[in-house]
Amino acid sequence: MENSSKENRYIKAKERVDVLKKFYANLWTYIMVISALALINYLTNGFSYMWFLWAAFGWGIGVIFHAIGTFNLNPFFGKSWEERKIKQFMDEDENSKKWK
Repeated sequence: MENSSKENRYIKAKERVDVLKKFYANLWTYIMVISALALINYLTNGFSYMWFLWAAFGWGIGVIFHAIGTFNLNPFFGKSWEERKIKQFMDEDENSKKWK
């Protein structure tokens, strides 16, 4: 039983690390691509029209939502809400089996 518990904790930790790696890869790619676009923008028109900000804004919204999901920052449907609902549904299922 103890090995199973350790294995489950290891699997959860590994999944968490994978999620973090994906977020940081997304953030790093965002920084590099937006920086390259800003450089191209500067070299072509000297920032007279900063068109790279459109890409930065659009992709930035995606990065923000990715961060909210990765770090459980959603106050309405966060990790604690999810755990409470899972427990509630498990309890309801257990109670319905008792009465059958």
